[in-house]
Amino acid sequence: MFLEFPVVLLQAIMKDKIIDKAGEMFLTLGFKSATMDDIAKELGVSKKTLYKYFPNKTALVDASTEAVHNTISDAIDKVKSQNYNAVEEEFAVKAIFKEMFKNAKTSPMYQLKKYYPETYTKLIEREVCMFRDCNIDNLEKGINQGLYRAEIKSDLLVNFYFTLVFGVFESELYSNDMQEVMQIEYEILEYHIRAIATEKGVKELEKQLKNINLN
Repeated sequence: MFLEFPVVLLQAIMKDKIIDKAGEMFLTLGFKSATMDDIAKELGVSKKTLYKYFPNKTALVDASTEAVHNTISDAIDKVKSQNYNAVEEEFAVKAIFKEMFKNAKTSPMYQLKKYYPETYTKLIEREVCMFRDCNIDNLEKGINQGLYRAEIKSDLLVNFYFTLVFGVFESELYSNDMQEVMQIEYEILEYHIRAIATEKGVKELEKQLKNINLN
């Protein structure tokens, strides 16, 4: 048993290493463009080693998207633990995605939907739960801080916002260029906050918009 433990540990480490590298390459190069050969080469291992841990590329795409989702979820939890006001918090969360996708030329979500629709569907299901919880908390915080109007209907507004954000990936009206997608997402965030903000909230929104423009 004691002799087997290091082997199991090393296997777990290698599996995590493969998932991390694959996730990085999928986000940068795209889910279709990054091949198993490319990933093996970057890791300095044989393609046979990859298949030892993942029977096919789809399984690796599944594992890497779940890992990315968990990374984002942890980052959002960290943001929410900070002493940000509700509007500032929304921009801090958006910055997580901006940083994560800064090297991507085209939207990974578009590619995932096109080439791995089952993985895309599973990811969206996880994203919906995270998105809903995150935004309900933010709306309650904003109301308590006097940044959002007290009479807003939180459940309905979360659905509105969700439809706008994820509609970018569902519709052919938008470009799949990552820089354009991020710009659209900031426009959606501004649209969302202006729709629910008090005068105080609008002032904070203008402050955050000025900050991102300066950066």
